[in-house]
Amino acid sequence: MVVIPAGPFIMGSTRSERDYGYRLDETLHNSATARTYGWFETETRQTVELPTYSIDRLLVTNEQYQRFVTGAAHPAPFVDEATWKSYGLIHPYKTAQRFLWQETSFPVDRGKHPVVLVSHADAAAFCAWRGKREARPLRLPTEAEWEKAARGTDGRAFPWGNEFDPTRLNSFDRGPYDTLPVGSYPRGVSPYGVHDMAGMVFEWTATAGARPGTFMVKGGSWDDLPGVTRSAARHDRPAALKHVLIGFRCAAEGAVRGALPSTATGTPAGGPQPPPLPLR
Repeated sequence: MVVIPAGPFIMGSTRSERDYGYRLDETLHNSATARTYGWFETETRQTVELPTYSIDRLLVTNEQYQRFVTGAAHPAPFVDEATWKSYGLIHPYKTAQRFLWQETSFPVDRGKHPVVLVSHADAAAFCAWRGKREARPLRLPTEAEWEKAARGTDGRAFPWGNEFDPTRLNSFDRGPYDTLPVGSYPRGVSPYGVHDMAGMVFEWTATAGARPGTFMVKGGSWDDLPGVTRSAARHDRPAALKHVLIGFRCAAEGAVRGALPSTATGTPAGGPQPPPLPLR
């Protein structure tokens, strides 16, 4: 885990920053879907004060989750075709099949990949179980905790800055249209040294969504366009959903035992600000 120091950070987006997200999709992919549906309109710009907390440096992997499945006799990540179709997702069931576990075994050669096909309750249960084993209470991060860990204090659009760079994340722009081992994009690390907070997989948070029975997910995925992979982007998803695009990491109050000091290189609040968002 990494310790995120107490203090304020810039959360959400201004009107111009939301338009920047829309323009990225329109310019790079000729896609107006995000603007048409107003996906970024709830990114309210605000300064939020958070106490010290700790968060996983890497996403929870299949190998780690397997220990939970076997140790706690918890159901393995799996979804049948009828349930998948009931979600009404764009992806066919064929897409889900390469992520399905066989009993307590994860798919071949995917041990270091982020675990997916887990519901919100599954993710929360893993964090609680792991916390008991490590003698330190663990839980899912709140939306605000996740966003600060992703973008630092200065309101940057992405973990590395304001310019979208497809070489720094696993997203739709460069493929491989699948998950990869966690930590595969060291140049996309956040100001606090946290990996894969743009692209790879969306992440469950502890923050309830606007719709009943939903929770916020953050970060975008391997199948998303640039606007959705911005740190401020936010979407709610049904708590029971088991999706190939959603994984998670754990967090804890304070500086937990064994957590690494922050490797923050971001600008402290009140200091010099990053360059203006580029016009496209």
